[in-house]
Amino acid sequence: MPSSDRRPCLAVLILLIMANKLSVVSRVLVAFASGALVAVFFLPVWRIDLFAPQYPEGLMMNIWINGLSGDVEIINGLNHYIGMKHISVEMFPEFIFLPYVVGFYILLGMIIAIVGNRKLLFYYLILTVIGGALALYDFYQWGYKYGHELDPKAAIQVPGFSYQPPVFGHKRLLNFDAYSFPDIGGWIVIAAAGLAFGVWYFEWRNPKKQIK
Repeated sequence: MPSSDRRPCLAVLILLIMANKLSVVSRVLVAFASGALVAVFFLPVWRIDLFAPQYPEGLMMNIWINGLSGDVEIINGLNHYIGMKHISVEMFPEFIFLPYVVGFYILLGMIIAIVGNRKLLFYYLILTVIGGALALYDFYQWGYKYGHELDPKAAIQVPGFSYQPPVFGHKRLLNFDAYSFPDIGGWIVIAAAGLAFGVWYFEWRNPKKQIK
C-alpha cells in the first residue's frame, strides 16, 4: 500500500482510539477499583454462619482466597455425625490458583487505567462477570457434593435429606439455620466491580461530557 494511502487509515485509527479514551478522573477510579482487590489477600471473602439452639452465639466459617478460618473444627465435629466429609484446605484446589487470578485482575485493571481505553474497560468488565459467575458456580458444585455425598454409615441418617449449604442467603438444615454471604473482602470486590461498571457506564452515556 502506498504511503499516501496509509496516512488516512492511520488518522482514522488514531481518531477511533482517542474517541474511546477515558477521562483522567475515570482512569484514576479504575486504578483505585483494581487496587482495592489487594484487600482480598488480607481479608476473608465469604462466610458461612450456623445457628442452632445449642449454639445460640453461632458458628462461623470464613473463606479466604487461599484458606479457611473460624470454627472449622467444631463444624467438622458436628458434620461427622451426619456423614459429611471433613472440611480442609486440601479439598479446595482453587486455593492454589485463586491468588494468581486476583493478581491478574489487578494487573489488567492497572494496565487499562494507564492505557485509558473504554473498550478495554468493557472487556475487563465482561471478564469480571464471567469470573464471578464461575466462582459462584464452583461454590455451588462444591456445596452440592458436600451436602449430598454422605457416609452411609453415619450415626444420624435422614432418608432423602441432603445438607447442601446455601450459595447465597439462608437455608434450614435440620435444627441449624445456615447463612451464606460475602465477608468484608467479598464486599470490597463487589464495590470495586460496581465502581468500574459505573465508570464505564458514565463514559459510555456521556462520551462528549467526560469528567475532566
